[in-house]
Amino acid sequence: MRVALLTEGATESAGPDTRRSGDGWCDRLMDGLAEHEFRLYLLAPPGCAVGTRPGRPAAVHEFPMGGRRPPGHGPALHRRRQYVRAYRDLVRALVLPAERRSFGPGLYRLAELAREDGALPAFLASGAAQRTLEAVWRSPGADTAAGQPQVGDLLVAGDLLEQCLRPLSAPWYGTGAGELGGADLCHVVGGGPAALPALVAGALHGVPFVVTEHGPQLREQYRSDRYAQYRWPVRALLLGFSRLLAEETYRQAAVLTPDSEYGRQWQQRCGAAPERIRVVYEGAAAVDRAPAGPEPELPTLLWAGALEPGHDPELMLHAFARVRADLPTARLRMYGEEGGPGRAAHCRVVADRLGLDDAVSFEDGRGGPAWETGGVLVLSARTQSSPRMLVDAMLSGRAVVTTEVGVAREVVGPAGLLVPPRSPQALAGACLALLGDSERRVRLGRAGRRRAQERFAVEPVTTAFREIYLELVSGRPAFPAAASGTRGRPHRAQPFARPAEYWVAGGTEAVGAAEDVPDDSPEAVGPVEGTERAGDGGPPGLGGGRADGGERAAGAGRLFGETRAGGGRTPAGPAEPGALAEAV
Repeated sequence: MRVALLTEGATESAGPDTRRSGDGWCDRLMDGLAEHEFRLYLLAPPGCAVGTRPGRPAAVHEFPMGGRRPPGHGPALHRRRQYVRAYRDLVRALVLPAERRSFGPGLYRLAELAREDGALPAFLASGAAQRTLEAVWRSPGADTAAGQPQVGDLLVAGDLLEQCLRPLSAPWYGTGAGELGGADLCHVVGGGPAALPALVAGALHGVPFVVTEHGPQLREQYRSDRYAQYRWPVRALLLGFSRLLAEETYRQAAVLTPDSEYGRQWQQRCGAAPERIRVVYEGAAAVDRAPAGPEPELPTLLWAGALEPGHDPELMLHAFARVRADLPTARLRMYGEEGGPGRAAHCRVVADRLGLDDAVSFEDGRGGPAWETGGVLVLSARTQSSPRMLVDAMLSGRAVVTTEVGVAREVVGPAGLLVPPRSPQALAGACLALLGDSERRVRLGRAGRRRAQERFAVEPVTTAFREIYLELVSGRPAFPAAASGTRGRPHRAQPFARPAEYWVAGGTEAVGAAEDVPDDSPEAVGPVEGTERAGDGGPPGLGGGRADGGERAAGAGRLFGETRAGGGRTPAGPAEPGALAEAV
C-alpha cells in the first residue's frame, strides 16, 4: 500500500540532524516493511540535508520550516475577508478558553484557502493579520490580556505563528502522484507540526493517519518553552497552539502508538480515546550488539545524561560524595553534553567543593556513553519521558541504577535498582550495594540485557505496524475522492499499490500487458478490473460475500502456497485474467 511518512528533521542516512525522526527509526520502519511503498514528507529546517540510502524505493518531499517565509502575493480583497475570519477563529481559540472548539474549523478553513490560492504565508505577514492578532490578543477575558502584549510581542508572535502554520501551504494536498490525497494512509512520526499535513489530508480526502510519539511531544514543548527568550504572553500563545494542535491530533488520529505506558497516560490526559491507543515500544537498532567487556579494575560508576537541571547531575555528585566516604577507591565518570551555558563549569565547581575533583572525570557525551568503562550505570534524571537512554544502558549488560520517574519502572522493571528522585542518600545506598556485590551486578546486568532485547527489538515494531496498516486500510474506501482520469473518466479504485496478480508468479507480465492497453479500447478491462469484481458483495478491501467465497479463498491459499514452496516453479493458473482474479 502507499504510505505517506510525515516527520520533522532528516533521515539518519541524510545527516546528523535526526532527533525529530527518531534517530533512524523511520529508516528501520521502511526496511522492515519493504512490501509497502513509502513516501517521505519532511518538514526540514533551512539548509538541512535530506536524502535516503541508495537503493531504497522511497520518494522524498521536503518543505522548509523556519527561516524566511516563502515568496508570494497576498489574497485579493474578497478573499482576504475570508482569511481574516478563519484566522480570527484560530487566534480566539488560542487565548479565549470559551472558544477552544473553533481551533479545528479555523485551521481547516485556512488550509482550504491556502490550497485554493497559495496566499496564506503572505497573508500571515500582512497588516490585516497583525491587526486581527492584536485585537483578539488584547481583548477582555483573553489569557494573555493581563500580560499587556507589547508591539514587539505582537510582531514576534505573528512571525512564530506563520512558521507554525507554514505546513498548511505545502504543495502536498492534491490527489495526484506524490500527493497526500493519493496515499492509502499517513503515518506521523513525532507529532507537533508534522501532524498538520495529516490533519489536512484527512479533512480534505478522508485519508486515515497513525501518530507515533517517542516521548510525549507536548510535554517536551512545555519543558523547552520554559527557557525560551520570549516574554510570557508570547510563550503562552505558542503553548496554547501546541496544546490545541495535540488535542486535535489525538482526536482525529485513527490510531495512536506511544512508545510506553507513560506516553499512553499522557495522551489520555490530553483527550485521546483509550480504545485508539496502542503501545508500540521503540525498536532499538543495537539489540544484537555484543555486551560490554570486563569491568574496570577500580570500582567505577558511570553517569549518563545532559548537564542540565532536568538530568540532575548535582544529585549524582552529592550521592558519589557519600559513596566515596565508604569506598575511597571509587571513581565516577560523567558522560553528558552541556545543556546550557556554564553548566559544565558549574558541575566542576560542585565536584571541587565536595572534594571529588581527583575522583570525578567529565567526558564528552556527544558520541554516546562508553558503557564498558563503568561497572555500574547510573541515571539520576528528574524526568524520563523516553526509554531510549535506559534501553541503551541495559543492552550493555551492566547493572543499572535509575531514579523512579517517567518510564523508568516500565523499562527497567526487576532488572535494575530504582531509587526516589532527588535523594542522594538512596542513590548512594543503591550504588554501594552493587559495587560491593559482583555476583549481583552480573545477575542484574544479564537480566537487563535480556529484558531490553525482548521488549525493544525491531521485529515486533514492524509486525505491529504491519497489522495496524492493514486494519486501517481494509475498513475504508481506497480513494474517497478519486481524481478524474483521462478524457474525464474516473480512475478505477485500487486498494493497494499493486494488485493481487503481482504476487503470483508470472503475474507481473500480465499486469504490464494490461497497462499497455489504451484506456478507451475495449480491451482496457484487465486483471485490475477483475480484481475489483471479485470483491463485489462485500465490504471494501475484503473478499466478496457470495456463498462460495470460502472455496475461492481456499483455492487462492493453495495457489499462493504452491508458488512459494515450488522454488520458483510457476503453477498452472487460470487461462483468463478474470478467472485468475476470481481465484484470488
